[in-house]
Amino acid sequence: MSFKFPIYLDYHSTTPVDPRVYEVMKPYFCEEFGNPASGSHVFGWKAEEVVKQARQKVAHLIGVRDPKEIIWTSGTTESINLALRGASISYREKGQHIISCVTEHKAALETLKYLETQGFKVTYLPVDSYGVVDPEDVRKNITDKTILISFMAANNEIGTLHPISEIGKIAKEKEVLFHVDAAQACGKIPMDVEKMGIDLLSASAHKVYGPKGIGILYKRERSPYVSLSPLFFGGGHEKGLRPGTLAVPLIVGMGEAFKIAGQEMEEEKVRIITLREKLYHGLKNGLEDIELNGHPQKRLPGNLNVSFSGIKASDLISHVRDVALSSGSACASGSLEPSYVLKALGFSDERARSSIRFGLGRFTTEEEIDCVIEKVVEAVQKLRHF
Repeated sequence: MSFKFPIYLDYHSTTPVDPRVYEVMKPYFCEEFGNPASGSHVFGWKAEEVVKQARQKVAHLIGVRDPKEIIWTSGTTESINLALRGASISYREKGQHIISCVTEHKAALETLKYLETQGFKVTYLPVDSYGVVDPEDVRKNITDKTILISFMAANNEIGTLHPISEIGKIAKEKEVLFHVDAAQACGKIPMDVEKMGIDLLSASAHKVYGPKGIGILYKRERSPYVSLSPLFFGGGHEKGLRPGTLAVPLIVGMGEAFKIAGQEMEEEKVRIITLREKLYHGLKNGLEDIELNGHPQKRLPGNLNVSFSGIKASDLISHVRDVALSSGSACASGSLEPSYVLKALGFSDERARSSIRFGLGRFTTEEEIDCVIEKVVEAVQKLRHF
């Protein structure tokens, strides 16, 4: 056996830092420790230069022409807040209507709930049984008061991909700002803000083999120029939108992680899909009454979400403790309620509670998949015979 327990299959929750990323980051903790805002000496100049290089690497992966449109944040949650709250405040005089979706991440849904308390009206569009929103529903719900459309590119629970390019085209036609939560998508599937008509995009490093605690918000500055109000104040960093000393080691890590993702994405995608299909067919061959959740083709390469009829996901996870699995979003793992994402697909509480999310990634091996198939099949069979 060429691997050690526990086996990690929760790559949607977070990813390990790629050793290549770690090596690039290390000098910026102790040796090259300058503050990029210190413009009077070489320590600051060096830090400013590597931050500039990291912006270029991040910008390249998502099709941003001007790296200066990249704003550093602490992660996708902050970026989503800055995008949704910042844009809503800035464009309030134009209108107070926002369009989003019922299956969005809690970071977006909770922010939208807050905006509703501030007088904004939010339309939450439904999804089909695969979790896909209909672009025509977006078009039909746009009014002369609509100032913002916000969707996630890829769902964190079921892996389903929204038709982002089609929605972006509609947003451009109607001259409405378009924000995309790309936390799960960046580095896994192609993202291009120009081709997809995206005005604001949120992403994190730790979903793509970079460090935790760093993310970005892309903000378009031409055709159209997007105006945002900051969430907090002080120092004028990041064009006054995100004050505070820049975390240079983390920024360097995010840049390198995005660079590697861009270089290896297509090859990695093929390998991971092959392992995902091996896992799915191995489970189906060993068990009856399992159902795939999410779109069969239009999904993240490493996502497999299935329901095991007759058992509870929590019981299954307890029976395979040496395999890291999830019953849904990491942000909602403490909830006893069935997944709101799966309920939105029209599933019963029973099916939602019997669903497991398998997340495969860069360091998943075929030997690990063989082992997981064996362990999960055995555990499900035992639970069904209790």
